[in-house]
Amino acid sequence: MPKKRNRYEKIIERIFLSHYESGAEVVRFKRSEIAPAAKKLRIALPKNLGDVLYSFRFRSDFPVSVASSAPEGKNWMIRLMGKGEYAFVANALTKITPRTDLVTTKIPDATPGIIERYALSDEQALLAKLRYNRLVDVFAGITCYPLQSHLRTSVADMGQVETDEIYVGLDRKGAHYVIPVQAKGGRDQQSVVQIEQDMAICREKFPGLVCRPIAAQFMQDDIIAMFEFEAPRHEIAILAEKHYRLVPQEQLSPEELMTYQARVAST
Repeated sequence: MPKKRNRYEKIIERIFLSHYESGAEVVRFKRSEIAPAAKKLRIALPKNLGDVLYSFRFRSDFPVSVASSAPEGKNWMIRLMGKGEYAFVANALTKITPRTDLVTTKIPDATPGIIERYALSDEQALLAKLRYNRLVDVFAGITCYPLQSHLRTSVADMGQVETDEIYVGLDRKGAHYVIPVQAKGGRDQQSVVQIEQDMAICREKFPGLVCRPIAAQFMQDDIIAMFEFEAPRHEIAILAEKHYRLVPQEQLSPEELMTYQARVAST
């Protein structure tokens, strides 16, 4: 039997279909349309209107009626276009899913036990693990320093945006970098729209630094997937992906260390 649609799916479908024209790759709408859509559908208005949009930006798939209208080879994502303004945008890459065929590198776990004990959420736990284990440094190959957590700011043509953490970095040649980091755990997925927002923050707030956007995602078996992105031809693409597992020192064998050293010798 077909899956019963929830009220979020019904609302987003009505908004999309009220604006969509065949062949369109950008379909603009406003947040203020959520309440009228719910009223016309005669369904209870969600207490948190923003969660309707958040759900389809970072967590849930679009209804079939919406997803099937995307151009061939592309999928819909919801992009912030200004204060209270959004657009369904057709893009080749929308949600970022870790690969299942990559090797996992073990890293000696330096997370303080008291942090492990009292971390309140997957996202906060992941950010703490990145920080205490210098995983941003390891992944990026430069020396990095946390600058600010949960930076919320306004960006031209987008409105208010937020990134989970901002690092600044330095390489051996003296170049300076800004590294926005998005962390996801649980049911949430990394999304291209957040990477776009991070890159916009870098362009506007740190114009003199090299921007290297990074995302981290909890996987099964305590694996941490990390991604770096670039934007060739103005579309987000994955530049690198690595997987790490934090382990007690005694679980990192001499044979594994020799394997890691062989990687260095082969580069």
